[in-house]
Amino acid sequence: MNDNDVPILRKIHELYKLFHEYRLLVPKHERFSIYERSENIIIEILELILEASYSYKEKKNNLLERASIRLNILRFFIRLMKENKSLDMKKYTLLQGIIDEIGRMLGGWIKSSMSK
Repeated sequence: MNDNDVPILRKIHELYKLFHEYRLLVPKHERFSIYERSENIIIEILELILEASYSYKEKKNNLLERASIRLNILRFFIRLMKENKSLDMKKYTLLQGIIDEIGRMLGGWIKSSMSK
C-alpha cells in the first residue's frame, strides 16, 4: 500500500504543515508549552494512523480509537490557544476545519473497521 492511498494521511500532513507555519506567530511563552504539545499530538496521530493502515483488524481498531482520543485532545488544546489569544480567530477556524474533517474521516474508518 502506498501512503498516498490513505486520504486521512494527506489531511493530517496538511494539518501539520499549516500548524508548523504558525509556529513563529505564536508567542514564545506559548510556543514551548501548549503549542509544542499540540504539535507532538499531531505527530502522534500521524504515527497511529500510519500504523493502523498497515495493521490487522484486531490491532487496527485499538490504534484508530487511540488516534480519535488524541484528536479530541488536540481540539481542546487548539481551543485553549484561541482563548489565550495565541491563535487568532482565522487561524483557529482554519485549523479546526481541518481537524473536524480528519475527525469525520477517522470516525468513518472506525465505523467501517468495526462492521467488518
